Amino acid sequence: MHIFPSTFTFLTSLQQNNNREWFQEHKSDYDLAHQNVKDFVAEFIHALSKIDRYISEDIPVSKCLFRIYRDTRFSKDKTPYKNWFGAGISVAGRKLNGPEYYLHIQPGNSFIAGGYWRPEKEHLAAIRQEIDYNDTQFRQIINAPKFTKFCILNNEDKLKKVPAGYDADHPDIEFLKLKSFTASSTLSDADLSEDDGRSITRLLNFAEAMYDFKLFLHQALDEE
Repeated sequence: MHIFPSTFTFLTSLQQNNNREWFQEHKSDYDLAHQNVKDFVAEFIHALSKIDRYISEDIPVSKCLFRIYRDTRFSKDKTPYKNWFGAGISVAGRKLNGPEYYLHIQPGNSFIAGGYWRPEKEHLAAIRQEIDYNDTQFRQIINAPKFTKFCILNNEDKLKKVPAGYDADHPDIEFLKLKSFTASSTLSDADLSEDDGRSITRLLNFAEAMYDFKLFLHQALDEE
């Protein structure tokens, strides 16, 4: 299973013609692209369930996929459609408040990510405490050869000031400043378009490489 070239073509055309009239005229193209992504995500979930005990193969794909329709009520950008497909993969689909996977499919800008984006206050405190208590384990995970080969720890989303309860000279202060704990890997269109299962294998390489990182987050939240 792979992402068809026609799916990327549709998304490229949508970016250039982001209006309701064009979309309605090409609704059949959207339906085909959406089904392609749905089938691809379903196969990825099935494969993930074999390596991640927090993922079940019967997770409904419909709960994972994000709608292509944009909410423009509070946005200056009034274009009605997203020019990408996205899926949040967890036991609660795209709405989990905890560690999950995220797949983003967009021509020239696709990526796979995992971890916990913007944890709620209590969860954020728990993760920071886990790093403080088990800094050696955390550093071993993010410096492991397989992790560094397939994953990039995202360091951009962080506080400018030192979080309450920690000293500025704490040896892990840059990690403790993080507001999100995620790792990601960019994907070319070719990475997702390979047939014979190679595209799914590419995603699984990432998932396997960052699994200990994800388990660390589950551990911090006392999730067995």
